[in-house]
Amino acid sequence: MRTILRTIGTAAAAASFFLLNGCGNGSGGAIEASGTLEAVEVSVSARTPGQLERMAAREGSVLRAGDTVAVIEHETLRLQLRQAEAGVALAMSQLDLLRNGARSEDLAAAEQVLRQAESAFRTAASDFERIKELYASASVPKKQYEDAESRRTITEAQYNAASQNLLKLRRFARPEEVAAASARVEQAKAAADLIRRQIADAVVLAPAAGTVTYQPAEQGELVGTGAVLVRLSQLESLELMIYVNETELGRVTLGAAAEVSIDTFPDRTYEAQVVYISPNAEFTPRNVQTKDERTKLVFGVKLRVDNASGDLKPGMPADAVLR
Repeated sequence: MRTILRTIGTAAAAASFFLLNGCGNGSGGAIEASGTLEAVEVSVSARTPGQLERMAAREGSVLRAGDTVAVIEHETLRLQLRQAEAGVALAMSQLDLLRNGARSEDLAAAEQVLRQAESAFRTAASDFERIKELYASASVPKKQYEDAESRRTITEAQYNAASQNLLKLRRFARPEEVAAASARVEQAKAAADLIRRQIADAVVLAPAAGTVTYQPAEQGELVGTGAVLVRLSQLESLELMIYVNETELGRVTLGAAAEVSIDTFPDRTYEAQVVYISPNAEFTPRNVQTKDERTKLVFGVKLRVDNASGDLKPGMPADAVLR
């Protein structure tokens, strides 16, 4: 979350302060105005819930982007990751089994069963033909004929079953089964990646450089997703919002240089630059149309002030001169 610390009062109070200080009345064509220094702030929040195992940043700490702010306890996530990685290994093994097909020893055994079934079927078929001729000449009883026919039928079924089993082992898996197993592998990998991301989120890093100016959380506390752990203020440069009246707005351009001074060090000036000009008038109603009242319309102008010295603090009143 990117916020701007604003300590200026109400809009009406700001306008009164500006008008009393005579905006645009500086000498030599300069535009003079006052405002309050502001700092760009970044709130660093927890991305995963849990107990704060360690707070690496404290109020006053100066952090660089990527520095560790806090560590959230994540032992349970580590166990879940081990479980997920085992699921990936299992899914990949099943996929490899389908892709590689049956083992050579299984194929050899199935071929042996097929040869035995084929031999038994041929013998039963030969016996049946022989007994069939004898039965036709009334040389054997009907019972013997029926038994021979039954043996031929049974051995034929066994031969067909052995043939189908060998064919299945050689083909082993249908393309649809391989595709389903491959999808299960990707699903297991995604589940493991999700847990890895949660583990990474448990180590909270500074998204930008800055100084810790607010720390609402302490080590040992339980925090939820989105809870603010620290707030970083970028103090290397501050922002100053001033207000320029309508008659002098045309003299202000983006990138224009300015000088800023503060009451603490009245003999020093700080370099500044115009970075934003508001397109909308403030502090007076838009329907005011008289010539005298129109000159009271003001527009916000934001300056970025160099603070390499560290003299300037957010909340300080400051005076700006645009030449």
